[in-house]
Amino acid sequence: MKHLLKSVEINPKLLPPKASVIWLHGLGVSGYDFVDFVVELNLPQEYSVRFVFPHAPVRFITKFKQKMRAWFDIIELDRQGLQDEAGIAESQQLIEQLIEQELARVPSNKIILAGFSQGGAMALHCGLRYGKTLGGILVLSGFLSVAEKLNDEKNSANQNTPILMLHGEQDPIVPLAWSEASYHFVSNLKFNITWKIYPMKHAVCGEEARDIAQWLIPLVT
Repeated sequence: MKHLLKSVEINPKLLPPKASVIWLHGLGVSGYDFVDFVVELNLPQEYSVRFVFPHAPVRFITKFKQKMRAWFDIIELDRQGLQDEAGIAESQQLIEQLIEQELARVPSNKIILAGFSQGGAMALHCGLRYGKTLGGILVLSGFLSVAEKLNDEKNSANQNTPILMLHGEQDPIVPLAWSEASYHFVSNLKFNITWKIYPMKHAVCGEEARDIAQWLIPLVT
């Protein structure tokens, strides 16, 4: 058993957690990257939502020739190119451990798996394969990794779980085409996925925050 990932945790102030959001950061940053975004969501305190922002392991990134926090190695900037399947599988195991930890607080259908960029790729990868029904899967500026194995590895437990996939039209890091192709691939496997684009780059925006909050509220209440 691997050690549990260290995380930044934001707990509700009034009551014990009724729902948990596990939020996976992007390449080269840390769990702190999206902590301030919780304020932008402006969720009422009585919803008692707990947020967990894990720090990805530090690993060598082939493309950039340096070590940084990452959920998997970037070998080449090509969605159809060589992928770090071993690193993805390793992070999947770590993320599933975090989900299991949250099950001591809330039921699985009150756990939302979210992520940005590489973290979004991991949220989608893990959520589609996880063996218990989650409350939702949120993918910001992300993409589907190891798509060719999904049909064999997908789990029916999350066939109807709401998936929200959001992306910027001018994203220079994760091209919009990657997101669109990922959406169609997942949709064709009959998962419950919604896709929306915004006039932004590789970032988040106010309209997106409002849409996320509107999507989250029925899932956490």
